[in-house]
Amino acid sequence: MQQPALTLPDRARLALAFDPARLQADLAAVEAMTWTDHFVRQNYEGRWDVLPLRHQAGATHPIMQAYTPPDATEFVDAAILDATPYFRSVLAAIPCSLKAVRLMRLTPGSKIKEHADHDLAADWGQARLHVPITTNPGVTFLLNRVPVAMAPGEAWYLRLADPHAVTNDGDTDRVHLVIDCAANDWLIEQIAA
Repeated sequence: MQQPALTLPDRARLALAFDPARLQADLAAVEAMTWTDHFVRQNYEGRWDVLPLRHQAGATHPIMQAYTPPDATEFVDAAILDATPYFRSVLAAIPCSLKAVRLMRLTPGSKIKEHADHDLAADWGQARLHVPITTNPGVTFLLNRVPVAMAPGEAWYLRLADPHAVTNDGDTDRVHLVIDCAANDWLIEQIAA
C-alpha cells in the first residue's frame, strides 16, 4: 500500500510541558530495575536499552513489551507505572489513544545509527512522542540530518519514518519517555501549528 505524501513538518514541539525534577524523581524510582537491550542490535553501538511502561495486551517478554506491533489494537499499563505516578500523569495529559510506552536510555559513548522506523509518521496515523527526562550537551539527535534540540520536560513529535540518528558524547545517560500513539485531530493540529 502506498503511503500518502507527507504534508506535516518532520518535528514539532508540542504545547505540553512537564516538570523535569518530577520526571527525574520517577526515573530514579525505577532506574535500578532490569532494563532490556534494544532488540535491533544492528541499529546502535554501545548501550541503548528500554524499560516498558505500557505494552500490547498479553505481551509477557520484555522485548515484545518494548514496541508497538503494527496490528496491535489493545494495550495495557505495566505494573511499573504504580511506582511512577508522575509518568502516569504525563500519559494522562496526552489526549491521544496511547499504544506502547517505554523509557529509552542511551548511555555515554553510545550511538544510534541512522535508520528509519516503518510507518512512524502522524501523516500515516501513528506517531511517536518524546519527553526528555535526562540529557546533556553532548547529546545530538539528528532527524533528516538536522539537529533537534530537546530539553527535559518538553514534549516533541518526531516523524521517525524519516532517517534519524542519536549520539551521546556526554558523560551522563540520555533518557527519554517514548510514547507511541494514534495521531488524532489534536495531535495533527499541534504538529501543524
